[in-house]
Amino acid sequence: MPVHSGLLNGNTILLKHAPQCPESALAMEQIFRDAGAPEGAYVNIFATTEQVAGIIADPRVQGVSLTGSERAGSAVAEIAGRNLKKVVLELGGSDPFLVLDSADVDQAATHALFGRFGNTGQACNAAKRIIVADAVYDEFIEKFVSAVTSVKVGDPTEPDTFMGPLSSSAARDGLAAQVDDAVAKGANVLTGGAPLEQPGAWYQPTVLAGVTEDMRAFSEELFGPVAVVYRASSEDDAVELASNSVYGLGAVIQSTDAAKAQAIAARLDTGMVYINEAPGTAPELPFGGIKRSGVGRELGKYGMDEFVNRKLIRTGK
Repeated sequence: MPVHSGLLNGNTILLKHAPQCPESALAMEQIFRDAGAPEGAYVNIFATTEQVAGIIADPRVQGVSLTGSERAGSAVAEIAGRNLKKVVLELGGSDPFLVLDSADVDQAATHALFGRFGNTGQACNAAKRIIVADAVYDEFIEKFVSAVTSVKVGDPTEPDTFMGPLSSSAARDGLAAQVDDAVAKGANVLTGGAPLEQPGAWYQPTVLAGVTEDMRAFSEELFGPVAVVYRASSEDDAVELASNSVYGLGAVIQSTDAAKAQAIAARLDTGMVYINEAPGTAPELPFGGIKRSGVGRELGKYGMDEFVNRKLIRTGK
């Protein structure tokens, strides 16, 4: 559960941050203090995995929300279920980005660029699988690959930098292994395809084509700056490919035909669909998915309702 939703409900928050961001976690705690939040309303905790299990089991903890991997989600859900605690899980995603034959191709290429490579591709709801109608495939690929090739990679504090490094060397190496597996089995690298030869967790902005079901890149989440593009022979083919995933977080549809976009949105096995924009989020919009992308919702009214006790009090005559 995002912190603001819990606090708006009147709940207190114990936040166990991801291990790679202790300084930003402490900074967030200080921001809440500086803003005047009551002491103890928001507490950042440094805890081991074993300690987290004990915290979840503690009767003072009424519910658990996790943003993380499938592995972490399964572990947290198991402990929460054993202790009869409400749980919300926001896990991985391999979101499809559908470019229909009625799309504005220039706009679609721009949205795909920002949707895939923003935050160095490290977003659960990033546009990871670009599925393009046959009629506009060549035009889209030309414009998309050209845009990706032009991405400036460098110091993220510089105003003209588009993409920085990955969160860790382990993340870079894991992504490289997935790409290498695809290439070894016949995938085509349209641009990029390898780590950058410099100190740090850098990886080239990459576009892969020709990915097939026997490759890890087909079924696994690529959590970094790698886009996989597919050619769809029909709308049914695009929908089938989009839904052929263990994940079901979000999706994007690019089309100037509003009725067609709405009809296809209804057919996709996802928790969210964005039409004619890059994937994103906003505080007022419910965020979450289905299948192995998690359970429950964050943000908006539905996110707030996840951790509210709806008590009935009835007075008889």
